Amino acid sequence: MAEPRWIEINCDMGEGFGRWKMGPDEELMRYVDVANVACGFHAGDPSTMVRTVRLAKQHGVRVGAHPGMPDLLGFGRRRMNIAPDDMYASVLYQVGALAGILAAEGVPLNHVKPHGELYFYVQRDADIRNAVLCAVKAFNVPIYGLPTKHMVEDCQRLGLKLIPEFYADLNYDDEAQLMSVAESVPAIPQLVAGRISMFVKSGQVYSKSGKRVDIPVDRQGFSICIHSDLPGALDNAAAARKVVDEKKNEE
Repeated sequence: MAEPRWIEINCDMGEGFGRWKMGPDEELMRYVDVANVACGFHAGDPSTMVRTVRLAKQHGVRVGAHPGMPDLLGFGRRRMNIAPDDMYASVLYQVGALAGILAAEGVPLNHVKPHGELYFYVQRDADIRNAVLCAVKAFNVPIYGLPTKHMVEDCQRLGLKLIPEFYADLNYDDEAQLMSVAESVPAIPQLVAGRISMFVKSGQVYSKSGKRVDIPVDRQGFSICIHSDLPGALDNAAAARKVVDEKKNEE
């Protein structure tokens, strides 16, 4: 398979709350192409959202909404049962809040990317997936996510563009399924760089158990996710940027 046509780096940002900061957003902006801004449910608040949007604008970083579960205490990473109608309204509400801030700042909404448990909830529950996709469709922007069979089919059905993601700071299991933050080993720059290089070259990564697995993401174009809240996020982002730029220069 040919080398990628495009590779970008996206990062979850604006995930502090009130006086509490989460992640080195200011420094990270130098290394990323896209910022996923928390919308207040799993993290973030109105002032943090405004500051993050302005920071992204200053650095020429595209901005998307990062809606999550209504779970500040658990950072949106705990399982909750939510009715599809309520989920639809929740995503509309969160994305709408960021869209209003973006409009005030003269910045377009680039995409929507579900956060944490919602990201996985979309994959395992057809009704929740439909609710979230329908809410995203209302804003006429792409959704970032895992290009699983059901996700691809439902996005096509709704006429919604799916931006496939590759995770460099999380593990995949032996079935090439993405593992959660809690299940993954802590990422370090060498690991992040090695995963990206291996995936670009072969379409594979080493699973958590050490097995080579095929990752179902089209290497012709994909987005690499880096988590701002994980230890070493800045060094991991810098390592990812270095590899991505090297791969682009090889083309």
